[in-house]
Amino acid sequence: MQLRINGKTEQIEDIDNDTPLLWVLRERLGLLGTKYGCGIGQCGACTVLIDGEPISSCLVRVADLAGRQIETIEGLSNGQDLHPVQQAWIDEQVPQCGYCQSGQIMTTVALLRRKPRPSQKEVEQALSRVLCRCGSYPRILSAIRKLSQEG
Repeated sequence: MQLRINGKTEQIEDIDNDTPLLWVLRERLGLLGTKYGCGIGQCGACTVLIDGEPISSCLVRVADLAGRQIETIEGLSNGQDLHPVQQAWIDEQVPQCGYCQSGQIMTTVALLRRKPRPSQKEVEQALSRVLCRCGSYPRILSAIRKLSQEG
């Protein structure tokens, strides 16, 4: 099976079609930025972009991904150059434990690509699918506000 991940074609051998994308990313490809949180699509820690849309990778079967574009947090930066969302997270000191942050970042990237200047309500709606147990929401919102003012 071939998957298109972060702009590269990855050949995945000996895999059951029902295997969740999350396990392929973490166990087969070593892309550990996508986190396992709940395994039932409720927490958003495993969010990746599939054809530009934020999706819980624990819910997607690899068999359903032929010809689709998958983007993980590892695909955002270009060498030492961080994606603007990643840099905003650093500038605003967003993470506490950091566990949800790849899901938060990927969801924010999708939102800002779709709407560079989202309203507060649109931001809250988009991020409502990614839970942060540490409560770093005020810093997340601050980072997104700064990005949308620059965008």
